[in-house]
Amino acid sequence: MRQRPARTTLAIGLISACLALPIRLPAANLRKAAPNFTLIDSKGASVRLSDYKGKVVLLSFWATWCLWCETEIPWYMEFQDKYKDKGLSLIGVSMDADGWRSVRPFLQEKKMTYTIVVGNEALASSYALNALPLTVLIDRDGKIAGSQAGIVDKDSFENEIRVLLRATPRAQQSNGN
Repeated sequence: MRQRPARTTLAIGLISACLALPIRLPAANLRKAAPNFTLIDSKGASVRLSDYKGKVVLLSFWATWCLWCETEIPWYMEFQDKYKDKGLSLIGVSMDADGWRSVRPFLQEKKMTYTIVVGNEALASSYALNALPLTVLIDRDGKIAGSQAGIVDKDSFENEIRVLLRATPRAQQSNGN
């Protein structure tokens, strides 16, 4: 059996640990607007990010060939089931080069319960997508509250979702509601 050099093992461990670090939510007044998009879902309907204003959105960039993405999918389905009545919506953005050709069979196999669309280079560029998975949390005001490149730390990420779900949209705060 061939052994991996200690430095390589250490480097892989450090990279994995860094990728799973929890995100830190910036103050609401420091957040930037999430780039809007319109894409088509697996049923042929238009999905516009702007239609989700007032909800917390977990935007997951993934691909069928990405093992870390596959690990996160059941977690995200769990979050969707657990928090949808509190205002959480999930949108999975597949970045598979052949689009629906790979995605449709994968959706049937995994029985994914949240909205799936197929992304494009323009969308990837607007979210500075450099690696998969990339998960973006968008607050109720449509602003990016945080993002995580690489696999998320499930428990920490769920805590951040809870924080965002408890927050009141700024539009309601300014109206005195």
